[in-house]
Amino acid sequence: MADLAIRRAEALASRLPPLLVAAERVAATVAQGVHGRRRVGQGDSFWQFRRFVAGDPVNRVDWRQSAKSGQPAPTGWFVRETEWEAAQTVCLWHDASPSMHWKRGGQVEKQERANLLTLALAALLLRGGERVLPMFPGARPVAGRFGLERLAADLESGSDDAGLPPDMAIPRHSTVVLIGDFLSPLADIQATIGRLAATPARGHLLQILDPAEAALPYAGRIRFRGLENEGEALIPRVEAIRDDYAHAVQAQQAGLAAICAAAGFGFGVHLTDRSPEAALLSLYTALGPVR
Repeated sequence: MADLAIRRAEALASRLPPLLVAAERVAATVAQGVHGRRRVGQGDSFWQFRRFVAGDPVNRVDWRQSAKSGQPAPTGWFVRETEWEAAQTVCLWHDASPSMHWKRGGQVEKQERANLLTLALAALLLRGGERVLPMFPGARPVAGRFGLERLAADLESGSDDAGLPPDMAIPRHSTVVLIGDFLSPLADIQATIGRLAATPARGHLLQILDPAEAALPYAGRIRFRGLENEGEALIPRVEAIRDDYAHAVQAQQAGLAAICAAAGFGFGVHLTDRSPEAALLSLYTALGPVR
Protein backbone atom coordinates (compact mmCIF):
# COMPACT_ATOMS: atom_id res chain seq x y z
CA MET A 1 0.00 0.00 0.00
CA ALA A 2 2.81 2.39 0.88
CA ASP A 3 4.57 1.65 -2.42
CA LEU A 4 1.38 2.43 -4.31
CA ALA A 5 1.01 5.74 -2.49
CA ILE A 6 4.63 6.65 -3.26
CA ARG A 7 4.19 5.83 -6.94
CA ARG A 8 1.04 7.90 -7.12
CA ALA A 9 2.77 10.83 -5.42
CA GLU A 10 5.73 10.61 -7.82
CA ALA A 11 3.40 10.45 -10.82
CA LEU A 12 1.51 13.48 -9.55
CA ALA A 13 4.72 15.44 -9.00
CA SER A 14 5.89 14.66 -12.53
CA ARG A 15 2.63 15.90 -14.07
CA LEU A 16 2.08 19.08 -12.10
CA PRO A 17 5.00 21.28 -13.26
CA PRO A 18 4.15 21.20 -17.00
CA LEU A 19 0.45 21.50 -16.23
CA LEU A 20 1.06 24.49 -13.99
CA VAL A 21 3.26 26.13 -16.60
CA ALA A 22 0.59 25.61 -19.26
CA ALA A 23 -2.14 26.93 -16.96
CA GLU A 24 -0.13 30.03 -16.10
CA ARG A 25 0.57 30.63 -19.81
CA VAL A 26 -3.11 30.41 -20.74
CA ALA A 27 -4.08 32.58 -17.77
CA ALA A 28 -1.47 35.21 -18.66
CA THR A 29 -2.72 35.36 -22.26
CA VAL A 30 -6.31 35.91 -21.13
CA ALA A 31 -5.35 38.34 -18.36
CA GLN A 32 -4.01 40.78 -20.96
CA GLY A 33 -7.51 41.23 -22.37
CA VAL A 34 -9.65 41.42 -19.23
CA HIS A 35 -10.01 43.77 -16.31
CA GLY A 36 -10.09 42.88 -12.64
CA ARG A 37 -13.20 41.45 -11.03
CA ARG A 38 -13.93 44.53 -8.94
CA ARG A 39 -17.41 44.76 -7.47
CA VAL A 40 -19.54 47.53 -6.02
CA GLY A 41 -19.85 47.15 -2.29
CA GLN A 42 -18.98 48.37 1.18
CA GLY A 43 -15.22 48.71 0.80
CA ASP A 44 -13.09 51.82 1.30
CA SER A 45 -11.39 51.97 -2.12
CA PHE A 46 -12.92 54.37 -4.64
CA TRP A 47 -14.10 52.71 -7.85
CA GLN A 48 -16.18 55.16 -9.93
CA PHE A 49 -18.77 57.93 -10.02
CA ARG A 50 -22.18 57.27 -11.51
CA ARG A 51 -25.24 59.45 -11.96
CA PHE A 52 -27.79 59.62 -9.17
CA VAL A 53 -30.91 57.52 -9.77
CA ALA A 54 -34.23 57.52 -7.95
CA GLY A 55 -33.97 55.51 -4.74
CA ASP A 56 -30.32 56.32 -4.01
CA PRO A 57 -29.77 57.71 -0.47
CA VAL A 58 -28.94 61.41 -0.62
CA ASN A 59 -26.06 60.89 1.80
CA ARG A 60 -24.25 58.91 -0.94
CA VAL A 61 -24.14 61.91 -3.29
CA ASP A 62 -20.64 63.30 -3.84
CA TRP A 63 -21.34 67.04 -3.77
CA ARG A 64 -17.96 68.13 -5.10
CA GLN A 65 -18.24 65.92 -8.20
CA SER A 66 -21.89 66.94 -8.63
CA ALA A 67 -20.97 70.64 -8.57
CA LYS A 68 -18.61 70.07 -11.51
CA SER A 69 -21.45 68.88 -13.72
CA GLY A 70 -23.05 72.32 -13.88
CA GLN A 71 -26.49 70.71 -14.15
CA PRO A 72 -29.49 71.23 -11.85
CA ALA A 73 -30.37 68.77 -9.10
CA PRO A 74 -30.94 65.89 -9.14
CA THR A 75 -29.93 65.49 -12.82
CA GLY A 76 -26.38 66.63 -12.12
CA TRP A 77 -25.87 64.63 -8.96
CA PHE A 78 -23.21 61.91 -8.86
CA VAL A 79 -22.91 59.00 -6.45
CA ARG A 80 -19.50 57.80 -5.33
CA GLU A 81 -19.14 54.00 -5.57
CA THR A 82 -16.55 51.98 -3.68
CA GLU A 83 -15.06 48.59 -4.42
CA TRP A 84 -16.15 45.48 -2.54
CA GLU A 85 -13.02 44.42 -0.71
CA ALA A 86 -14.09 41.08 0.79
CA ALA A 87 -12.77 38.32 -1.43
CA GLN A 88 -15.34 36.04 -3.00
CA THR A 89 -15.02 32.26 -2.73
CA VAL A 90 -15.09 30.47 -6.06
CA CYS A 91 -15.62 26.71 -5.80
CA LEU A 92 -14.02 24.68 -8.62
CA TRP A 93 -14.80 21.12 -9.70
CA HIS A 94 -13.63 19.15 -12.72
CA ASP A 95 -14.88 15.77 -13.87
CA ALA A 96 -12.47 12.85 -13.38
CA SER A 97 -14.81 10.06 -14.48
CA PRO A 98 -13.58 7.46 -17.01
CA SER A 99 -15.50 9.03 -19.89
CA MET A 100 -13.24 12.08 -19.63
CA HIS A 101 -10.30 9.99 -20.81
CA TRP A 102 -11.78 9.42 -24.26
CA LYS A 103 -10.35 11.15 -27.32
CA ARG A 104 -10.23 10.57 -31.06
CA GLY A 105 -6.97 10.47 -32.97
CA GLY A 106 -4.63 13.33 -32.17
CA GLN A 107 -7.14 15.37 -30.19
CA VAL A 108 -6.50 16.54 -26.64
CA GLU A 109 -8.01 14.28 -24.01
CA LYS A 110 -11.07 15.80 -22.34
CA GLN A 111 -9.53 15.24 -18.92
CA GLU A 112 -6.38 17.10 -19.92
CA ARG A 113 -8.35 20.09 -21.17
CA ALA A 114 -10.55 20.13 -18.05
CA ASN A 115 -7.46 20.13 -15.82
CA LEU A 116 -5.88 22.95 -17.83
CA LEU A 117 -8.97 25.17 -17.81
CA THR A 118 -9.60 24.57 -14.11
CA LEU A 119 -6.08 25.57 -13.11
CA ALA A 120 -5.90 28.47 -15.57
CA LEU A 121 -9.17 29.84 -14.21
CA ALA A 122 -7.82 29.41 -10.67
CA ALA A 123 -4.69 31.33 -11.63
CA LEU A 124 -6.79 34.24 -12.91
CA LEU A 125 -9.00 34.24 -9.84
CA LEU A 126 -6.09 34.11 -7.41
CA ARG A 127 -4.44 37.01 -9.22
CA GLY A 128 -7.68 38.94 -8.78
CA GLY A 129 -7.70 38.42 -5.01
CA GLU A 130 -10.39 35.74 -4.87
CA ARG A 131 -10.39 32.65 -2.68
CA VAL A 132 -10.57 29.34 -4.53
CA LEU A 133 -12.00 26.18 -2.99
CA PRO A 134 -11.61 22.79 -4.72
CA MET A 135 -14.83 20.84 -4.38
CA PHE A 136 -14.11 17.71 -2.43
CA PRO A 137 -14.79 16.94 1.25
CA GLY A 138 -12.18 18.30 3.60
CA ALA A 139 -10.72 20.77 1.09
CA ARG A 140 -9.62 24.18 2.28
CA PRO A 141 -9.74 27.40 0.26
CA VAL A 142 -6.51 28.87 -1.06
CA ALA A 143 -5.69 32.51 -1.71
CA GLY A 144 -2.82 34.44 -3.21
CA ARG A 145 -0.82 33.79 -6.36
CA PHE A 146 1.40 31.28 -4.61
CA GLY A 147 -1.52 29.01 -3.76
CA LEU A 148 -1.81 27.60 -7.27
CA GLU A 149 0.60 24.70 -6.78
CA ARG A 150 -1.19 23.56 -3.65
CA LEU A 151 -4.52 23.92 -5.41
CA ALA A 152 -3.28 21.77 -8.31
CA ALA A 153 -2.25 19.02 -5.93
CA ASP A 154 -5.54 19.28 -4.05
CA LEU A 155 -7.60 19.04 -7.22
CA GLU A 156 -5.66 15.99 -8.37
CA SER A 157 -5.74 14.17 -5.06
CA GLY A 158 -9.41 14.99 -4.48
CA SER A 159 -10.63 13.84 -7.88
CA ASP A 160 -13.03 10.91 -8.07
CA ASP A 161 -14.87 9.07 -10.81
CA ALA A 162 -18.42 9.95 -9.77
CA GLY A 163 -19.05 12.16 -12.81
CA LEU A 164 -20.78 14.82 -10.70
CA PRO A 165 -19.55 16.99 -7.80
CA PRO A 166 -19.91 15.57 -4.29
CA ASP A 167 -22.61 16.57 -1.84
CA MET A 168 -20.55 18.87 0.37
CA ALA A 169 -21.01 22.12 2.23
CA ILE A 170 -19.85 25.22 0.34
CA PRO A 171 -19.87 28.86 1.53
CA ARG A 172 -23.15 30.68 1.13
CA HIS A 173 -23.31 33.09 -1.82
CA SER A 174 -20.18 31.61 -3.35
CA THR A 175 -19.67 31.02 -7.06
CA VAL A 176 -19.45 27.46 -8.39
CA VAL A 177 -17.69 26.40 -11.60
CA LEU A 178 -18.27 22.86 -12.85
CA ILE A 179 -16.21 21.50 -15.77
CA GLY A 180 -16.89 18.08 -17.31
CA ASP A 181 -18.64 16.24 -20.13
CA PHE A 182 -21.97 16.04 -18.23
CA LEU A 183 -23.19 12.91 -19.97
CA SER A 184 -24.93 11.73 -16.79
CA PRO A 185 -28.73 11.47 -16.74
CA LEU A 186 -30.33 14.92 -16.72
CA ALA A 187 -32.30 14.08 -13.57
CA ASP A 188 -29.05 13.49 -11.64
CA ILE A 189 -27.52 16.71 -12.97
CA GLN A 190 -30.68 18.65 -12.10
CA ALA A 191 -30.57 17.36 -8.52
CA THR A 192 -26.92 18.41 -8.18
CA ILE A 193 -27.41 21.90 -9.63
CA GLY A 194 -30.57 22.42 -7.58
CA ARG A 195 -28.74 21.51 -4.39
CA LEU A 196 -25.94 23.97 -5.14
CA ALA A 197 -28.34 26.76 -6.12
CA ALA A 198 -30.19 26.31 -2.83
CA THR A 199 -27.02 27.02 -0.80
CA PRO A 200 -27.51 29.71 -2.21
CA ALA A 201 -24.78 29.90 -4.85
CA ARG A 202 -24.47 31.10 -8.40
CA GLY A 203 -22.27 29.46 -10.97
CA HIS A 204 -21.41 28.20 -14.41
CA LEU A 205 -21.35 24.78 -16.04
CA LEU A 206 -18.93 24.12 -18.91
CA GLN A 207 -19.43 20.97 -20.95
CA ILE A 208 -16.27 19.64 -22.59
CA LEU A 209 -16.65 17.31 -25.56
CA ASP A 210 -14.36 15.78 -28.13
CA PRO A 211 -15.42 16.99 -31.61
CA ALA A 212 -16.13 13.37 -32.58
CA GLU A 213 -18.61 13.14 -29.70
CA ALA A 214 -20.45 16.15 -31.05
CA ALA A 215 -20.54 15.10 -34.72
CA LEU A 216 -20.06 11.29 -34.86
CA PRO A 217 -17.88 11.57 -38.02
CA TYR A 218 -17.50 7.81 -38.55
CA ALA A 219 -18.72 5.66 -41.42
CA GLY A 220 -19.24 1.98 -41.98
CA ARG A 221 -19.14 -0.82 -39.43
CA ILE A 222 -17.83 0.39 -36.06
CA ARG A 223 -17.67 -1.25 -32.65
CA PHE A 224 -18.03 1.20 -29.76
CA ARG A 225 -16.86 0.32 -26.25
CA GLY A 226 -18.17 2.16 -23.22
CA LEU A 227 -15.71 3.55 -20.69
CA GLU A 228 -18.08 3.37 -17.73
CA ASN A 229 -19.32 -0.23 -17.83
CA GLU A 230 -21.85 0.40 -20.60
CA GLY A 231 -20.63 -2.61 -22.58
CA GLU A 232 -20.14 -2.68 -26.36
CA ALA A 233 -22.30 -1.76 -29.33
CA LEU A 234 -21.62 -2.89 -32.90
CA ILE A 235 -23.13 -0.46 -35.40
CA PRO A 236 -23.27 -1.88 -38.98
CA ARG A 237 -23.60 1.57 -40.63
CA VAL A 238 -22.74 4.47 -38.35
CA GLU A 239 -23.87 7.03 -40.89
CA ALA A 240 -27.40 5.63 -40.64
CA ILE A 241 -27.72 6.71 -37.00
CA ARG A 242 -25.89 10.03 -37.28
CA ASP A 243 -29.04 12.16 -37.31
CA ASP A 244 -30.53 10.36 -34.31
CA TYR A 245 -27.23 10.73 -32.48
CA ALA A 246 -27.11 14.47 -33.24
CA HIS A 247 -30.63 14.86 -31.89
CA ALA A 248 -29.61 13.05 -28.69
CA VAL A 249 -26.60 15.34 -28.20
CA GLN A 250 -28.74 18.41 -28.83
CA ALA A 251 -31.39 17.17 -26.39
CA GLN A 252 -28.75 16.65 -23.67
CA GLN A 253 -27.35 20.13 -24.21
CA ALA A 254 -30.81 21.71 -24.31
CA GLY A 255 -31.59 19.94 -21.04
CA LEU A 256 -28.37 21.18 -19.46
CA ALA A 257 -29.08 24.73 -20.61
CA ALA A 258 -32.61 24.59 -19.18
CA ILE A 259 -31.40 23.21 -15.83
CA CYS A 260 -28.77 25.93 -15.56
CA ALA A 261 -31.17 28.70 -16.55
CA ALA A 262 -33.70 27.60 -13.93
CA ALA A 263 -30.98 27.71 -11.24
CA GLY A 264 -29.48 31.01 -12.38
CA PHE A 265 -26.32 29.28 -13.63
CA GLY A 266 -24.51 29.95 -16.88
CA PHE A 267 -23.91 27.21 -19.44
CA GLY A 268 -21.36 26.77 -22.20
CA VAL A 269 -19.89 24.09 -24.47
CA HIS A 270 -16.22 23.68 -25.35
CA LEU A 271 -14.80 21.28 -27.95
CA THR A 272 -11.24 20.08 -27.40
CA ASP A 273 -10.12 21.14 -30.89
CA ARG A 274 -10.86 24.76 -29.97
CA SER A 275 -8.57 27.26 -28.27
CA PRO A 276 -8.31 26.89 -24.48
CA GLU A 277 -7.68 30.64 -24.28
CA ALA A 278 -11.06 31.36 -25.91
CA ALA A 279 -12.81 28.98 -23.51
CA LEU A 280 -11.09 30.53 -20.49
CA LEU A 281 -11.93 34.08 -21.57
CA SER A 282 -15.58 33.16 -22.07
CA LEU A 283 -15.71 31.37 -18.72
CA TYR A 284 -13.94 34.14 -16.82
CA THR A 285 -16.20 36.78 -18.36
CA ALA A 286 -19.28 34.73 -17.42
CA LEU A 287 -18.18 34.90 -13.77
CA GLY A 288 -18.35 38.69 -13.74
CA PRO A 289 -20.24 40.35 -10.89
CA VAL A 290 -24.01 40.41 -10.97
CA ARG A 291 -25.23 43.98 -11.44
